[in-house]
Amino acid sequence: MTRLRLGLLGSTRGTHMLTLAQAIEQQHLPATIELVLSNQADALILSRAKDRGYPAFYLDPKGLKRQDYDQRLSDKLEAFRIDLVVLVGYMRILSAAFVSQWRGRIINVHPSLLPLFAGGMDRQVHQAVLDSGARETGCTVHQVTEQLDGGPILVQKSCPVLANDSVESLRNKVQALEGLALMESIKTLAEARNS
Repeated sequence: MTRLRLGLLGSTRGTHMLTLAQAIEQQHLPATIELVLSNQADALILSRAKDRGYPAFYLDPKGLKRQDYDQRLSDKLEAFRIDLVVLVGYMRILSAAFVSQWRGRIINVHPSLLPLFAGGMDRQVHQAVLDSGARETGCTVHQVTEQLDGGPILVQKSCPVLANDSVESLRNKVQALEGLALMESIKTLAEARNS
């Protein structure tokens, strides 16, 4: 089976990168992590990637228009012959040009059951879930399109919202599901490519 060459874009801790790396090492995921890119110089994902021997680069967005910055990302991804771009805690909106160039080859994990609570990020989403009185939440892995959080859904995983849940407890529950949903999505995409 041909392995998918993954390029990860992240701005934060890289928790899901570690989940994917472990699944790859245990041969549960037909993929390889070829490259990690970040828009934050001090993002923990970069040091974690380097600790695992992955090529990892900070690309400074300062002074660049979104499309110009995204072209720098794209150039790096192409140089490493990336099959699938995986957004793991990436805190930037991608340009239409980037999305067009990588159409069908970019996935994102969102911390809600889309289309509910689309457009928000991280704690903001979990607070909105609590404020709404929803009894269920979860995560969605979707293809990235020009419509923010509006691309085709690949996998959703859900969990109950309990009366005593806080933003932090919801975040922890949903993050545990996100890694599983990402692995399932990547495995399905790899199998489809190999069929």
